Amino acid sequence: MGTDRTWALVRDADLEVIPLKTLLDQLPVVPPGSRVAITCSPKFGLERTLEHTSAAAEAGYRCIPHVAARQVSGGTELRAVVDRLAALGVADLYVIGGDVKEPVGELGCAAELLEALQGIDHGFARVGVACYPEGHPTIPDAVLWSDLLRKQPMAQYMVSQVCFDAAAIVSWLHAARDRGVTLPLRISVAGPLKITKLIELSVRMGVGPSMSYLRKQHGLVGSVLRGGAYRPEELVASIEQELGGEDLGIEGLHISTFNQLDSTVSWQRRVGAPPS
Repeated sequence: MGTDRTWALVRDADLEVIPLKTLLDQLPVVPPGSRVAITCSPKFGLERTLEHTSAAAEAGYRCIPHVAARQVSGGTELRAVVDRLAALGVADLYVIGGDVKEPVGELGCAAELLEALQGIDHGFARVGVACYPEGHPTIPDAVLWSDLLRKQPMAQYMVSQVCFDAAAIVSWLHAARDRGVTLPLRISVAGPLKITKLIELSVRMGVGPSMSYLRKQHGLVGSVLRGGAYRPEELVASIEQELGGEDLGIEGLHISTFNQLDSTVSWQRRVGAPPS
């Protein structure tokens, strides 16, 4: 599939999951000790994320719970969340603003939650924040850049939105470094899915520009008619090509599994195996 670097990125990727009721029945296909990121959405709420984090941590996974600032009422609840995660041995936290229209309390964005976190003896070794190589549907680019620089001193890494365009990712990363963003990047990629399902999920996630690119560059319409599947390894290899040997601080991959864990883990084992 590519160089040693490419397969190592796949092998060591985080696996992002949605805290559906069926998740805990699916998790055993993931090797114990794997890094599992558990999303936090308006639909399921923060409590569902925390419950699934507890169950996954007790099953031996290294959990990365997502905490949405707009779902935290304030400092008191944040302390309770931190204490709960500390008791589980969680060492990595991913902080987002969240998609709810109105905050439930005084925290309106990820930066505000991070600032509140500074006053708590939390013990997290790593805190991650979001970044947007293809922009955000409701937030201007200038605000995205200023927010990222505001969050940077309080974080250890950043995770991109799901993207399908290697050139867009690398171009954005050059721009980020030029603007003084030094955080290591974990690139979000969609796991292996039937393309029809991927289109449906991608539209919901607001990555339309990348889907347009995928259609043009990879004959997506023909693949849909043939019942084809998306191959994430092609994107990973393309990113490596676009980098041309440059080291722009790419730390790893963050695979959005959409809870298709059987196919994702099988793909990861196959593609992430050392070249023979």
